[in-house]
Amino acid sequence: MMIPIAQPEIGEEEISAVTEVLRSGMLASGPKVTAFEEAFAGYCGTRYAIATSNGTTSLHAGMLAAGIGPGDEVIIPAFTFFATASTVAMCGATPVFADVDPRTYGIDPNSVRELITAKTKAVMGVHLFGQPFDINALQEICSDHKLMFFEDAAQAHGSEYRGRRVGGFGTFGSFSFYPTKNMTAGEGGMITTGDPEVARRARLYTNHGQSEKYLHTLIGYNYRMTDIAAAIGLVQLEKLDAYTSKRIENARYYDTHIRAPGITPPTVMPGVRHVYHQYVIRVREECPLSRDELIIHLKNQGIGSAIHYPIALPDQPVFAGTSYECPVARSLAQSVLSLPVHPGVTLDDCERVCRVLNDLIG
Repeated sequence: MMIPIAQPEIGEEEISAVTEVLRSGMLASGPKVTAFEEAFAGYCGTRYAIATSNGTTSLHAGMLAAGIGPGDEVIIPAFTFFATASTVAMCGATPVFADVDPRTYGIDPNSVRELITAKTKAVMGVHLFGQPFDINALQEICSDHKLMFFEDAAQAHGSEYRGRRVGGFGTFGSFSFYPTKNMTAGEGGMITTGDPEVARRARLYTNHGQSEKYLHTLIGYNYRMTDIAAAIGLVQLEKLDAYTSKRIENARYYDTHIRAPGITPPTVMPGVRHVYHQYVIRVREECPLSRDELIIHLKNQGIGSAIHYPIALPDQPVFAGTSYECPVARSLAQSVLSLPVHPGVTLDDCERVCRVLNDLIG
């Protein structure tokens, strides 16, 4: 039986919650969305949370609410999912690609410093794979240069930096509730912020720019979350800590049992809580199999895996013509591999993954 690389955890509680909404007749944005926003803000320790239709729309609306627009530059990591860059461009601004830390895969503060220009308006770090980036270093840079600081926390629900949950450190944070994330709403996103003006504008941008019904004060979008999605999200939020504990337990097992040559496990920095949206290894030259060969070998043994991400953002065709020195990001794109770590992975599954990898020793 195949061990999947990702698997949404949906139970009877979620089904019952959705049924309740369907029977209520209130299917669009309503009281469940409000309740979910309040609960999520409380969980993250932020003053405001604004629900959106998905993680991409939360990034887009968050940046618009913060004032990002044409002529601005936003520095982002070169190694992350495409939406981190595309949403900057959707604002009419220019994404500028910083290299990443070879240990944590998070944005490299030294690279950021070299890229700041008169057009730089903000820096956006990504808590990639569930581990916070170096928040203090980024905050210091932004403070020194009077820049805004954004958090892409799409993969980091419940992740902590020095005892505080991510999503409340910057001008805004952005979360995704896609089915394979650490918690899901079926689909959805959330903007978190402590700034009342950013929160106010974010609500406008997510609801056609309406300050009240049929009164439009800016050009907004239909980025609203449904009550159906919010009902799922409320149940999942209650389960999130248990899900996270299981992810961490699985990751610890891999950390202590994978002994195959040429396999580098993820590095966890001091003072953070890594929530393992993905358990990402690096496949080095010392490994008996290349990364592509290892993917096939794992599949033949009934183990799913995936590459997150196979192309550094500056090398995407849509950004052709840009030239950024991002050697670490490009190296990671050629060497990373994600192993199954989600809550549906059992101890027997972990043992099987480790056995298959360790058998490469011969």
